[in-house]
Amino acid sequence: MAMLRPFHVAFPVYDLGSTRHFYETVLGCPVGRTAATWIDFNLFGHQITAHLATLPAAIPTNAVDGQKVPVSHWGVILTPPEWHALAERLRQAQVEFLIEPYQRFAGQVGEQFTLFITDPSGNALEFKAFAQDASIFAQEA
Repeated sequence: MAMLRPFHVAFPVYDLGSTRHFYETVLGCPVGRTAATWIDFNLFGHQITAHLATLPAAIPTNAVDGQKVPVSHWGVILTPPEWHALAERLRQAQVEFLIEPYQRFAGQVGEQFTLFITDPSGNALEFKAFAQDASIFAQEA
């Protein structure tokens, strides 16, 4: 099996200063290359790039496990200890949760810890953790 490689995602933001503070200080992402209109961050070993742009007014949602999950979102699957540490870090920083940290699909295939937040530009981020990595792509029997 090939080693999992870091992913790259670019996303729109309306202000680089508040974006840098959020990703660097609140989430603890080291800053990489920067320019007048974009910033690279290291998000748990993955390269994300914030680009200045005009943002949409509303984000559509779908119901998942009784929650309104933003259709457009991205994030990282962490280990359970990393996830709990991040959830606590976000609580300490008084970050407002879009969806509070909780255990989704308890007792079912795909059981996981999840939380949703938004960055200062309203981009939705999900951080989740599975007890076993094999559950990430597991299908119901």
